[in-house]
Amino acid sequence: MISEKLRVGLIGAGYWGPNLARNFRTSPDWDLAAICDLDLGRATKVSEQVGGVPVLTDLDELLSWSGLDAVAIATPARTHHRIASAALLAGKHVLVEKPLADSSEKGEEMVELARLKGLVLMADHTYCYTPAVLKIRELIGNGSLGEIHFIDSVRINLGLVQPDVDVFWDLAPHDLSIIDFILPDGLQPSHVSAQGADPLGAGRACVGHLSFPLAAGGLAHVHVNWLSPTKIRQMVIGGSKRTLVWDDLNPQQRLSLYDRGVNLERQSADGANRTASTISYRLGDTWSPALSEHEPLAQMVSEYASSIREGRPSRTDGSAGLRVLSVLEAASRSLSEDGRTSLVDRAELQLEETA
Repeated sequence: MISEKLRVGLIGAGYWGPNLARNFRTSPDWDLAAICDLDLGRATKVSEQVGGVPVLTDLDELLSWSGLDAVAIATPARTHHRIASAALLAGKHVLVEKPLADSSEKGEEMVELARLKGLVLMADHTYCYTPAVLKIRELIGNGSLGEIHFIDSVRINLGLVQPDVDVFWDLAPHDLSIIDFILPDGLQPSHVSAQGADPLGAGRACVGHLSFPLAAGGLAHVHVNWLSPTKIRQMVIGGSKRTLVWDDLNPQQRLSLYDRGVNLERQSADGANRTASTISYRLGDTWSPALSEHEPLAQMVSEYASSIREGRPSRTDGSAGLRVLSVLEAASRSLSEDGRTSLVDRAELQLEETA
């Protein structure tokens, strides 16, 4: 039986852990039961920031608590599979910071284990719960943009060069999870091409460009960069009806819709002769849709609780995390082959019906 408030244990008190702790602590859906971290001092500091909750350094001790409903994992990606698997085997629902795991194989094992146990496995794709992305999803879903012709996403800043992953694995999961969330059919490219550079000699790509096809001949491009002196968080989504620009760093006008574009009217019957086509330019209005105001993490932890209570997959479930992983792995293969196109491994799990 699930109590009125769900009890959650936070695993990891590093960079992202304090944000999760604060939102679980203030959520009407959750009781933050404990914070677990190998560094007792770090866990204690986060506990003090949220009014004081029990702190632990032993994961097994936390998972042995019978009254604990769920965990939230905010640790390095290389540890996600081990910790999530232990939590699922202990009968706990699991929320995992991006990326879901450090390989698709491990991610698939996590998804399958959650299915067998009848538990929720959710990816913390926080950007998917921002007012802007929720509105973009709505506009694409109701056909306001028309058929999507291109997506151009830029995520650059003077960032921390990570010791264990390249810029693709560090930054691109944000953009890929957003694209997966806003497109009706999710992230399903057949192939990926990636180019990266390491001008610092850090031993991993610090600047990267990733491109892959969209349905009906469209193209998506993601630019990530740790070395830019200026910070840009922008996505342009071009459709057959309208183009949308999302500037995440512009609080006054995060979203702009442009009723502007190119129309190509075919004159020939088979459309093969482009010289017989008429090109016209649409120069309509520009406007900014109103956005609701809420903290994305608060929305995310609320969705976590709802998916548990309703016994359904979350809006950013383990399968969404797997789709992101499949593109990241294809990008890594392409990068190792000097940008050659790499097929995306989209082999689906052959899951049996839950008994």
